[in-house]
Amino acid sequence: MRGMSSESFRVVSEPSSRTGLQVLQLKGPFTFTASAIFVDAVAAADAPRLILDLTEVPMVDSMAVGALVRAFVSCHKSGRKLALVGLNHRVHNVLHLTGIAPLFDTYASISEAEAGLA
Repeated sequence: MRGMSSESFRVVSEPSSRTGLQVLQLKGPFTFTASAIFVDAVAAADAPRLILDLTEVPMVDSMAVGALVRAFVSCHKSGRKLALVGLNHRVHNVLHLTGIAPLFDTYASISEAEAGLA
């Protein structure tokens, strides 16, 4: 992807109104240059329930798919719950084509994910 750099991707941690739940808002193209930023953000999140908000992620590449799988495995091994929110058509298709979509609980909104992870 020409012209995309790690500066265009960021992860913003948002507190949830519910105890034990944390929201990470991913913003920008989730590519190989952004994977390290994502992995660090997931490692720093310590809530037992984690929501990844991908509403502002226009696309993911193969490295991002790998990073999402690592996040799932890490959460699963530590007994944490993980959910994805706000997948656009393009991101949704990549997760299905790579076969990892069934790993994740997905929701249309943060409020639905909060209720689903309760």
